[in-house]
Amino acid sequence: MKQSLLVAAFLALAVPAHAQLGGLLNKAQQVKDAKSKFDDLNVTEEEERKIGEDVSAKIRQRFGVVQSGPVHKYVTLVGTVLAKQSERPGLNWTFIVLDTDGVNAFASPGGIVHITRGALGLIRNEAELAGVLAHEIGHVAHKHTVNAIKKNKAVQLGTSETLSDRGPFLDKIANKAYEMVLENKFDRGDEMDADKVSVTLTEKAGYAPGTLAAFLTRLDERNKDQPAQNGLFASHPETKERIEAINKLAGAKSGAIDEARYKENIKYEPTPVTAIATVEDGAAGLTGSTKDTKDTKDTKDTKDAKKEEAPKKGFGLGSLKPSSSSERQTAQVSASGGSRGVGPDRAAKGGGNPAIVKTTVSDAEVATFKKGIA
Repeated sequence: MKQSLLVAAFLALAVPAHAQLGGLLNKAQQVKDAKSKFDDLNVTEEEERKIGEDVSAKIRQRFGVVQSGPVHKYVTLVGTVLAKQSERPGLNWTFIVLDTDGVNAFASPGGIVHITRGALGLIRNEAELAGVLAHEIGHVAHKHTVNAIKKNKAVQLGTSETLSDRGPFLDKIANKAYEMVLENKFDRGDEMDADKVSVTLTEKAGYAPGTLAAFLTRLDERNKDQPAQNGLFASHPETKERIEAINKLAGAKSGAIDEARYKENIKYEPTPVTAIATVEDGAAGLTGSTKDTKDTKDTKDTKDAKKEEAPKKGFGLGSLKPSSSSERQTAQVSASGGSRGVGPDRAAKGGGNPAIVKTTVSDAEVATFKKGIA
């Protein structure tokens, strides 16, 4: 009798132990599966750059590129001084000036920063330019675009296809990234974070740290009669709130402004917001045919640049062709901005040449330029 009771007691204890072991194994498999999905979603630095290049190709098709070596050299020097102070100094930082009167700036993943000649016209000094570029550098340095997309449920649903081929998955990220960058779809936290980076980097470089606020104040005044959100920093949070936050972060700290050097290198004048040409409703292409009358273009350099822009192979490029129906829809939708709450800066017409202007700066040139910040 006692032996029977002991056996029964042993069995009673053994069953739960077995069940518990099975539960632990199940949890271990769940952790493994979760890690696998995370690894699938985790974008390498090389892939991030590839996504950024694809996004940049679309942005350049949309707005065109100013074909001026000196302008790109100057903007690249300012941007490189800042980028070297960032948390990701080793990226292949690239700075591109877009050929449109619209006031805007776009940060593509992987280190590609775009700013429009319209923004350069509205900016008054080198410190303000640094403030804008540093904000965009902040979006890249903290991976705001890629991290936001990785959280997107529509993208996560496709992770099963990444087990055998990452191409479709990365295509999906590139297309989503373009939409997010073009429409300035950063959330409140990301925008405030990029503003903090702007204050930090400009101060480290020797500029007055609150100059982004000065530019935003002028931009806010310019846009005061616009019924819709308009262009640069127009979405989150409200501009006045951001200006107050930036001024608070900057405090009473002083630094260089460098208005004279800015005017020596940038000759653009601001275009009134009411005079900005926009993409016409039903337009077939992304780019317009506007000419930059303020900047003399070198025909030979332009032709050489076009040759360098031969089609690339790899993921994403097939879906990024400007002649696609989705791109035509983008142009049409931008044109009907009134119904979507999109202002003229975001629907602005662009130039006709998307070719990158090859620009390189040496460490010695950057060091010399930095010494001139005063």
